Amino acid sequence: MQLPEELQFIANARLPQKTTSTRMDGKVCVITGATSGVGYAAAEHLAQGGANLVLVCRNPEKAAYVQNRLVNRFGVEVDLVLADFGRLSDVRTAVAKILERTPRIDVLINNAGIHATRRRLTPEGFESVFCVNHLASFLFTRLLLPRITASAPARILFVNSEGHRFGGLDLDDLDWAKRRYKGLQGYGAAKIAQLLTIWEINDHLQSSGVTINAMHPGAVRTNIGMDNGFLYRFYQRYLLWWFLKDPSIAGEALYYLAAAPEMEGISGKFFNLTIDEKPAAHALDRTLGKRVWQVSETLTGLAESDLT
Repeated sequence: MQLPEELQFIANARLPQKTTSTRMDGKVCVITGATSGVGYAAAEHLAQGGANLVLVCRNPEKAAYVQNRLVNRFGVEVDLVLADFGRLSDVRTAVAKILERTPRIDVLINNAGIHATRRRLTPEGFESVFCVNHLASFLFTRLLLPRITASAPARILFVNSEGHRFGGLDLDDLDWAKRRYKGLQGYGAAKIAQLLTIWEINDHLQSSGVTINAMHPGAVRTNIGMDNGFLYRFYQRYLLWWFLKDPSIAGEALYYLAAAPEMEGISGKFFNLTIDEKPAAHALDRTLGKRVWQVSETLTGLAESDLT
């Protein structure tokens, strides 16, 4: 029986996933949030495929461990850039370092993200989940676009989530000062905003040789949300953990989206791992998307001249 369109993601998760044996030798891939979970799985698959990596990480000890592990196992170049995506000033500093040290970018994977069960504000005054999951990746991508475009053909990938279906986006209350904070909707709001701005960036990238897509990484084991309270951590680690899959499936899916020849020219799509899927209707509202774009530009301090 065919599921209703809004529930098709359930069936899509069970479909056979696409893979590729295409090598990435000499390609340069920038990955955010690469010390564990989906980000590390992607880094490992890309390194195994011969890609050189630029890993943007928050924790220096974990980053150094991952760097040594990937270099020793696969013999690729791995550069580290330290940044906390809860600070937009860190994002700008990270971009400056990448542009100074990395002459080309073939693939950008925006993976860094958090989940919170209570409202928290960043040092710059933004709701933390919206900042890390949307504003930081929006700013990071926008500032790197000239280098990525100059490296074309190139690909931009966002690790999004089926969590965008939770709703929660209210442009008049992005910091949740007027509403009771709900973790799932806070997370959903950020992922909706992310998708809406992806469609806008895709419009700007027409005929540039650069593609941009989003993907849901599957129901996999990650450390997202593990800085929440004891009950959340207990539920995540000792109950939910056993029903989740190894993040390597997400790493393999990201490798396919980054490397597969058949993905050349495919842009402005949402994938459930590697299955092309229609997002929720509210994440396809282009009128809302233009408002989100303008708000995101204002909050990140961007001007239209930053986009080439």
